[in-house]
Amino acid sequence: MSLVEQVRADLDAAPVGEKLRALLRIAAAVQRGGREVTAELVDAARAAGATDLELHDTVLIAAAFCMYNRYVDGLAAFTPEDPRAYEMGARHLVERGYAAG
Repeated sequence: MSLVEQVRADLDAAPVGEKLRALLRIAAAVQRGGREVTAELVDAARAAGATDLELHDTVLIAAAFCMYNRYVDGLAAFTPEDPRAYEMGARHLVERGYAAG
């Protein structure tokens, strides 16, 4: 979580590689709107070593999470406030995947 917090606070200063930094900039652009993904952002990501597949996946995942967030917000769904609930869920997914149990 420390790294996530650093990235959220200041992407330019966060200890991540240039490729990830460029892809995160694209993800942030997707969050603002699809047309915000400019040729300059894509060129910068490619220059940092991003492949077409990584660019595609970044846009797809960012767009999907925008939809999920709007869905949850629109339904006023319950979301835990305690970060430990998310840590437990993540641990379960890593250990067991999406299978029930």
